[in-house]
Amino acid sequence: MTKASIYLEKSSPTATIVLNKPERRNALDLEMWRGLLDLLEQIENDSEIRVGFIRGVDERAFASGADITEFGKVHSDPKTSAAYSDVVHAATRRLTNFPKPMIAVIQGPCVGGACAIALACDMRIADETSRFGVPPSKLGLVYSLEDTKLLMDAVGVSRARDLLYTGRLVESGEALSIGLINRLVTADEIDRVASEMAENICAVSQFSVRQAKVITRLVLEGATDDTPETRKVFHDAFQGEDYKEGTAAFIEKRKPNFPFS
Repeated sequence: MTKASIYLEKSSPTATIVLNKPERRNALDLEMWRGLLDLLEQIENDSEIRVGFIRGVDERAFASGADITEFGKVHSDPKTSAAYSDVVHAATRRLTNFPKPMIAVIQGPCVGGACAIALACDMRIADETSRFGVPPSKLGLVYSLEDTKLLMDAVGVSRARDLLYTGRLVESGEALSIGLINRLVTADEIDRVASEMAENICAVSQFSVRQAKVITRLVLEGATDDTPETRKVFHDAFQGEDYKEGTAAFIEKRKPNFPFS
């Protein structure tokens, strides 16, 4: 049976969203953007899953960007164009604000909308074959404000302008040096490193991880001071089951067994 162009592989406590259109280097079409929304919902609602991955079906590509062959249809008039854009933006927003950690595992091209997907993840691991680009300027198009902010959050204003103004491709070494990716490894290492990163996240308090994700997102959105809500989360943690288990494990010199899934 042929698998869908985007599908989910589960191996608790992780799950992997697989981009599966290798004949077009996983170029993202409307069906795949809708599928991304559906699969994120599945991961969020699955209490066994603590960490998610997104990757291409094979080592040849993460994704080569939007599937331009369908642009004649999805952008045939302002109404259909707006509907298409709404789905794309909903998917990237959902990923950006997703409550569980998501890791992009990148091999080959990661361009345009695919770069936005990777930047919406919490972390990005790439191998030496990876290359990145934001090419709307080469097509007479405009990168969305939300996607531009994700890019700026990662690489800063000047470097974001460089990538947006030129549309040039960035090789893996430069991607690491400018903060576009977190880890650069060989193709032979990438699966092991991704698994180890997920294992390290799964081993600690998931309450702490998810609250850290909320707070870092608030900072990226401009927050500089605690609110009554963030102060309450901070203080309430000292009464929580994760804190009790964490401190007991530390005193007893053992690995913690956190109760929060």
